[in-house]
Amino acid sequence: MPEIPYANYTRAQRSVKNEYSANRLISTPNFDSDGNLIAIPVVPTKFTPMEVLSLIQSYMSPRLMEQVRAVVPLALYLALFQLLILNQVVEDSLVITGGLIAVIVGLMIFMEGLAKGLMPFGEIIGSTLPRKSPLPLVLFITLLLGIGVTFAEPAIGALQAAGQNISVERAPYLYALLTEWADSLVLVVGVSVGVAAVLGTVRFLYGWSLKPLIYFALVPMLALTIYCSLDLELRNTLGLAWDAGAVTTGPVTVPLVLSLGIGIASAAGKGESGLSGFGIVTLASLFPVLGVMLLAIYVSSTVTTAEIIEAATLTASAAQEAQLSWFEQSPGVEIISGVRAIAPLVVFLFLVLIVVLRERLAHQGEIFYGIVLTIIGMCIFNIGLTYGLSKLGGNAGGLVPGAFMEINSIANSPIYVYGVGLVISLAFAWMLGFGATVAEPALNALGVTAETLTEGVFKKKTLITAVSVGVAFGIALGLAKLIFNWPLVWLIVPGYLLAIVLTMLSSETFVNVAWDSAGVTTGPITVPLVLAMGIGFGNATDAVEGFGILCLASIGPIITVMITGLWARYKVNVEIRAAKEAKMVSKEQEAQTII
Repeated sequence: MPEIPYANYTRAQRSVKNEYSANRLISTPNFDSDGNLIAIPVVPTKFTPMEVLSLIQSYMSPRLMEQVRAVVPLALYLALFQLLILNQVVEDSLVITGGLIAVIVGLMIFMEGLAKGLMPFGEIIGSTLPRKSPLPLVLFITLLLGIGVTFAEPAIGALQAAGQNISVERAPYLYALLTEWADSLVLVVGVSVGVAAVLGTVRFLYGWSLKPLIYFALVPMLALTIYCSLDLELRNTLGLAWDAGAVTTGPVTVPLVLSLGIGIASAAGKGESGLSGFGIVTLASLFPVLGVMLLAIYVSSTVTTAEIIEAATLTASAAQEAQLSWFEQSPGVEIISGVRAIAPLVVFLFLVLIVVLRERLAHQGEIFYGIVLTIIGMCIFNIGLTYGLSKLGGNAGGLVPGAFMEINSIANSPIYVYGVGLVISLAFAWMLGFGATVAEPALNALGVTAETLTEGVFKKKTLITAVSVGVAFGIALGLAKLIFNWPLVWLIVPGYLLAIVLTMLSSETFVNVAWDSAGVTTGPITVPLVLAMGIGFGNATDAVEGFGILCLASIGPIITVMITGLWARYKVNVEIRAAKEAKMVSKEQEAQTII
């Protein structure tokens, strides 16, 4: 028997194949009397119930688990903290559990509908609009799109719901912004996002650095913050204004606006840079802050606090006497708000596609299916937000102060000595921020991008850790602000001044990554949970309002990421210098050896 080399044997094993004739797979064609081919009847595929279940499971499982991983750990953390640390049962646990299930299911359906229905619009418009329309029209449509996507953001509902827990006597202008002026508030935030999208798109086209735009936005923002802090009534609106920037960079705004901006840059031949896509998220989280502060100043110049309080009293008494319609009660109000959030955006996208671009929508059945899913998902999510996330966050926020102070809802409060209870409360906030950020899917994608852009200098794991630590300290600092009643301006102005200094010292790449990291940390789960927790905590500690935690959770990662980036660059420079010195020493030794 001849010997065969083992490599030849393994190669032959890998190349083994079976051949089949195509005639065995395709039916023999039949012809009629005129010689025309007779169509082969299509036999419908039949599946057993188990096969149908298997197909559905394989399709839904990864989508469902993504939301489960985002919601369940946070819910368990809050529940266990109440049970084990505060010795308090979770009130309305069945209602909250049902609400959390609605959040998971609603967000899963919403995200699937977003991918199947709304995202194709962004891709078609982003790639086609710049080629068929002049730049002014393109930028105008970008502005309108920014307004539309803001109304469709799931977290916007959390801002509007927060107005129900604000005392009109203690914070009249804040109450007015969240109730009578709620639609104007969302519109102003939307216009701000639209302006940010326009400016970010122009930046793509002309290759502008992000640094000057950050300075351009921050100077008036910090000036208005100081101005509002000097007014006894306007200072209560600062937390809302700075938190408004956090709710705009969600799962609807970022993909749609970003795809349009990158499409415009690509059509102009400017989209090949590795930094394409950065900047819009940053600007979309900064400009709404400026817009809300300007709206607050306008409201203060048109109505007095006495008029707001009187109107609120009349509204409350009329609400008690009047029978609310079905769409003004839960869950009707959540369903109506869900439809109102998505439908105008869909109509606008259709008008752009048909009237402006004169394009036919491909795969219409799939896109309409996605739009229906988006609306259904938004409605279910809104119901879950009311009965799940907001209720859970509010309960937790109202009970945590019982660790260090006496509150009515806990019989044996304070549970611990003041110092110990205070540390426990701040540690609770820190762990909540860290855990919520690590679980954020968008942060993982940003980490991959950052590692690629920095050629491995900034590892994905390093970015995730830096962002999570920044958010954790931001939320803990926000809780300390409520406990000690610190003015928000004391934290905002120094924090952003430090961020400006770090921006000057950092390279363009690290600036883009750091400032955009603040936007990816505030998802549709984190925002309503932290908002509700802050307001509940503020009510328990008798604070005027509970806003401000989200904005501190945004400035935290900007600072930590840039500090980490500067440290990484310093280490690389040290290693380069050490390598050069070692090479020089080696050359000197070689020269001495030759001599």
